[in-house]
Formats: sequence, C-alpha cells, structure tokens
Amino acid sequence: MFRVMATTFCNLPTGSGLTKLKDYRVSKRPYRGFATLSCFSCNARKVFLRSEAEARRQWQYCGQAFVNNKSDYYSNTTIHQEEDKEEADISKATLTWRAIKLPIYSVALIPLTVGSAAAYLQTGMFSAQRYSILLISSVLIITWLNLSNDVYDFDTGADINKKESVVNLVGSRTGTLVSAYLLLALGFLGLAWVSVKAGNMRAILLLGCAVICGYIYQCPPFRLSYKGLGEPLCFAAFGPFATTGFYLLQGSTREVIHLPFTSSILSVSLLVGITTALILFCSHFHQIEGDRAVGKISPLVRLGTERGSGVVKWAVTGLYVLTFTFGLSSALPFTCLFLCCLTLPISRLVVSYVEENHNDKQKIFMAKYYCVRLHSLFGTALAAGLVMSRMFPKLSLSSAFGLS
Repeated sequence: MFRVMATTFCNLPTGSGLTKLKDYRVSKRPYRGFATLSCFSCNARKVFLRSEAEARRQWQYCGQAFVNNKSDYYSNTTIHQEEDKEEADISKATLTWRAIKLPIYSVALIPLTVGSAAAYLQTGMFSAQRYSILLISSVLIITWLNLSNDVYDFDTGADINKKESVVNLVGSRTGTLVSAYLLLALGFLGLAWVSVKAGNMRAILLLGCAVICGYIYQCPPFRLSYKGLGEPLCFAAFGPFATTGFYLLQGSTREVIHLPFTSSILSVSLLVGITTALILFCSHFHQIEGDRAVGKISPLVRLGTERGSGVVKWAVTGLYVLTFTFGLSSALPFTCLFLCCLTLPISRLVVSYVEENHNDKQKIFMAKYYCVRLHSLFGTALAAGLVMSRMFPKLSLSSAFGLS
C-alpha cells in the first residue's frame, strides 16, 4: 500500500487537485505554472523493488517536499495580496488629492498675475481688491471646468476606470453637475462686477470668450476635445483671451477705459497660452487607451507616446525661442528675458522626464505636474520681470550690454 501511495504521490504536480491529474505530463509543463515534484528515483518499478521501510522514507521525503512547496506557494500568494492591498491603500490616500487637482489651479493664478503685471507696467496701477475678486472668480470657473469635465467624461465612459473622478468618488452625477454650474454662475458674476466697476466692456467680452472656449471644449453638443481641438482652445482661453482680459480690468478705470493693446501684453499672453496648453497635452499620456476606447481622438491618440514626447520637446524649445525673440525685439523687457532664462532647468526636466517615461503609464502621470511647475515658474518670471521693468526703468537690454 505504501509503495502505491508513494509512487502516485511523488509524481503529482504541486498546486493540482485530484480532478486535475489528467493535466499532468511527466517532466513537461506543470499545471498552472507550478513546479513539478520530480522524484526520478521513485517510479513504479523501483518502488516495488525496495523494502517497506525505504518506501516509507520515500513517502516522508516526497510529502515533506510537497509541504515545503505548498508553503512557498501560499507564502508568495500572501505577499502579493499584501502588496496589492498596500497599492490599493496608497491609491485611496491619493484619490482626494488627485480629484481636487490643486496644482492645476495655477492656470487661474498665472494669467491673472501676468495680466496684472502687464497693466502695472503700462499704467503703474494695481488694485488688490480687484485682484482678489478676480482670483476667486477664476478659481470658481476652473472648478466648474474640472467638475463638468468629469461629468461629461463619465457620460461617455472615458472616466469609467478613473478612480479619482469626482463623479466616481461622490457617486452623484446630477449633484456634481449642478454644483459645477452654480460655481460657474458665481464666478462669472464676479468677473462681470469687476468689469462694471472698471467700466471696461472689452474685458468681459474677452473673458466671456475664454469661458465659451471652456464650454465647447468639453460640453455637449460640441465636445471639441474629442476631436483633438482641446489644446488650441486651451491656448486661446488662457492666453490671449484671459490674460489680456485681466490686463484690461487691472489697468482700466472709469477715466481710463481705452487701455491700448501693447506688444508686451500680446507677447506674454502668447507665452502663457503655450505653457497652459502644454499641461493639457501632457495630461493625455496615461489616458490614450481609455480615450481611444470611447472615440476621443486626442493629439496623443493620433501621434502615439513617442512622437508625443517629441512634440513636448519642440513646444518647450519654441517657448524659449519666442521668449528670446520677444526680448531681443524689445516686445518684452530685458528683466523678463533674464528671469525666464532661470527657468531653463525645470524645462529640461520636463523634456527629459517625458522622453524617458512616455511608455510608462504609472510614471508619465506625473508629467502634467512637472508642466504645472514650468507653467507656474515661467509665469512668475514673466510677471516679476514686468513689475521690475516698471520699478527700475534703467534695466533695459541696451544698458545691460553697455550700449547706452
């Protein structure tokens, strides 16, 4: 009896049940990847020739091997389960942060700050009250943009697997959408109040165009982001429209309502538009599969990640080429040119990070946050340069090189 049991048991693949014996093949592929307990010395003929005691020893050896192997298997399984649980816990801890998207609100701060600095350069005026109201209004409108984007992406299925989606977290599509449009109404009311206070209707028209760009970007029946037009709309909304609109509101009074469009405000609005559009572009890298599945033809769905990383490199290069061009042509003060050069390290970090990780869905998620850093630092450099140019008018390109 012991001989038969030892013979049978020694040739069982670990991890298989008695109903899976038919799947076992000696010295070949084990069932479901488990290693075979190959006891070549214990086959039927040899076992029957051995003594009863040796058969018992063989039984103990094979049984111990089986127990050890199964122990290793369950140990590894437990480790993997703990790792999965830990990963789930980490993901849950970051869901709220990702849903809030706090760093993204720099797109509300930078256009306002740069536009206000350009108005200070032109007129020497700055209203802290207007700045505060415009900032709060801008944050409310950006919140509408984020919430409504989550709702409409939820409707199309683009965010079905996006755990940090506000709709998925809250569990209420209607509540999220109603909240979004209440915030939009409050935000636009603040913009309109400041426009009336400044007596400049051109500004509210420009800011209204910025809001319209946000609406047709994501909301039905337009949803132009699904046709790959998100980046151009983002560039126009936050660059020429918003930055110039804030410039008019900060530099206008009821006595001075015809503030001119100078080369400085036009230049900085283009640069702000580029850095903002770059954030949106890099946010698509880890969403290509989901976008393609729901028919959202983002630029990266068309290009792929490798060519998309090339676009990032050319966009960053173009940003600094334009900055130097504007600076050398005196469209931008020399102080802007100098301070923007100090942001070159973060721009190189953006380019290298995207080039190295464009195929890694986990790591490339952080690319947009590196772009947010570039956007914030570059915009701050522009604003500081404009203010310093007003405060220290002798700091010009010609005086810097001893030409005057």
